Amino acid sequence: MTTPTVEFDDAGLGVWTEPEHFQVTAERIAEYAAATNDPVQRHLRGEIAPPVFAVVPVFTSMAPAALSVAPVELLVKLVHGEQDFYFHRPIYPGDHLVARAKPVGFEGRENGSTVVVYVETTTEKGELVNEQWMTAFFRKVDAGPGLGEKAPGHPFDEALRGNEPAAASTQHIDEDQTFRYSPASGDPMPIHLDDEIAKMSGLPGIINHGLCTMAFTSWAALTELADGDTERLRRLAVRFAKPVLPTQDIVTTFYRSGSADGATSYSFETYTADELVIKDGLVVLAD
Repeated sequence: MTTPTVEFDDAGLGVWTEPEHFQVTAERIAEYAAATNDPVQRHLRGEIAPPVFAVVPVFTSMAPAALSVAPVELLVKLVHGEQDFYFHRPIYPGDHLVARAKPVGFEGRENGSTVVVYVETTTEKGELVNEQWMTAFFRKVDAGPGLGEKAPGHPFDEALRGNEPAAASTQHIDEDQTFRYSPASGDPMPIHLDDEIAKMSGLPGIINHGLCTMAFTSWAALTELADGDTERLRRLAVRFAKPVLPTQDIVTTFYRSGSADGATSYSFETYTADELVIKDGLVVLAD
């Protein structure tokens, strides 16, 4: 196990953050779609939110929830490990959303420690819109065996590699992608905007936001597998493996992996030219 050993606070487990209120507008939806190069016209017109837009109303709740368990001084070691969305219905302009988050578990791993945060988004009237599990990864610290719940699993079945892919999509990350995504998403982290700070953090330079890369995979799934029908999406999950750099091309390959309850599942992976950048991807689409 890695060192140093750091004491995480289990008293924070299960404690909700204060509710965050978010008014959805067509303009904000369209801005997000444009910032992620989304080709789905309903997204670009602001008629229905792209899937990963679901993180925008909850973004300010996730880190505080993780840091109610992990010591706040570990913020500099925090990276986004995994993200898992369960969609109960899409987000539409005019929605008044209420979001809250709570840490549900933590554990030490081989090269760091994780905190799993559960996030719930409802309408003002209490209708469940989506559920999210965010896994925060703290590099090179040991939280010990940990406590609480794990995030739902979504492992890639290696046997799928012998099958014909259901679809594949090649996409380009623009040079200014992070500068467009940051205001559209509300994520101001400097490793996405300041080359010097990114290099001081041990990165090769500015990196694309992980959720921006995830948004690319979401519209690839919708356009390649669902005729652009956002309402069909039931679940979208990824594990972030390596950062993506501006100007790189990414290739996402989908494999049909199952069918149940009127929905079809596809496992996927995303590569740059020579590196796996998203692993254990899963998308579930209503038939």
